[in-house]
Amino acid sequence: MKKGSEYEVTIADYEFPNKGIAYIEERKVTVKGAFAGQKVRIRITKSKNGKAEARLLEVLEPSPQETAMPICKDFGMCGGCTYQTFPYETQLQIKEQQVRHLINQVCKEYEWEGIIGSPMTEGYRNKMEFSFGDEYKDGPLALGLHKKGSFYDLVTVTDCKIVDSDYNQILDCTLRHFKKRVIPYFKKMSHEGTLRHLVVRQTARSKDILINLVVSSQIGKNNPDDDQTEKGTEKGAFAQIKDYLGTEEWLRALQALELHGKIVGVLLTINDGLADVVQSDETHLLYGQDYIYEEILGLKFRITPFSFFQTNSLGAEVLYEKAREYVGDIENQVVFDLYSGTGTIAQMLAPVAKKVVGVEIIEEAVESARDNAILNQLDNCEFIAGDVMKVLDGLSELPDMIVLDPPRDGIHPKALNK
Repeated sequence: MKKGSEYEVTIADYEFPNKGIAYIEERKVTVKGAFAGQKVRIRITKSKNGKAEARLLEVLEPSPQETAMPICKDFGMCGGCTYQTFPYETQLQIKEQQVRHLINQVCKEYEWEGIIGSPMTEGYRNKMEFSFGDEYKDGPLALGLHKKGSFYDLVTVTDCKIVDSDYNQILDCTLRHFKKRVIPYFKKMSHEGTLRHLVVRQTARSKDILINLVVSSQIGKNNPDDDQTEKGTEKGAFAQIKDYLGTEEWLRALQALELHGKIVGVLLTINDGLADVVQSDETHLLYGQDYIYEEILGLKFRITPFSFFQTNSLGAEVLYEKAREYVGDIENQVVFDLYSGTGTIAQMLAPVAKKVVGVEIIEEAVESARDNAILNQLDNCEFIAGDVMKVLDGLSELPDMIVLDPPRDGIHPKALNK
């Protein structure tokens, strides 16, 4: 099996997070983005030590489980969604198999209670990070999500189904505005250009909307043939950037939209970092306020532009309710909520616990957690900003119970030992 060889194979199994497994000459081949039961055409990209990886070139025959019609016109091209050709119940079964496979690798004895679905299967996300770029090299300006399997090319998603239609209107309005002004996007390789990301948040219940436009400080002359740009670093630089972007005109266009919800805040974030992530060198308020409130299990949570919050609010409510059920009677107990984010779990447990201590590395999230505790009139919560692994060394109080909700990478082994 040589690198570059092409094969037609049937995917035998599926592993977390999105890897199809095939066998060629009794050798295991991992195919990203393929599903069990599919007949596919693949190209070998790595072959070493009895294992191989391949790129999916074409799905020749769908899996017998793929019996649903995609709800989105961009499905297949857009890399945002994976399972739309599977009925929701089948999606849950696939995910259940993935989770059990992961648990089985580290734990031999446990009780499996099943998987709980989301209350909403469409329009459930409360946050989206859209990227500026082009749909193909040197093509027109695009704003949306990455094409499937591509690091550079984008799909302008004007009818995304996993968010409220308000998001699609805001995206379309923003794209039209910056196309009209001929503002270039920030190129990942050359690090030139201005437009980087559009981040939209919307609460599940009030439908309040917070918009954050992320740009570099490079400004030009609104001319695609003029590649001379400068950085806004002198006095009045922010005013120059606003004028270059035409933010007043953009705000008027946004406010003229007929939306389900209400735009309560619009921000402009300057990010001159080289990494393709949403981060802030400085953030300015263009309109309204820089926060929204979400309600979970009767508690209010203040969400700011960079604070973490579960992206499915109603799904989070189901998750936290189940966690609270497992915790039971903790009236005289001290609880540690590690990787606590904006303190949702901590504050959910605080009314039935003696004390809750939350630890979170992102200072803005800790500030939000403290504000939320005051908002919810909870006086038995303490929130500490810092790395869990280091903060644990300085805590004199021992917990009766620990709740862990770590990032995707999981808990650092040293922190887990502590």
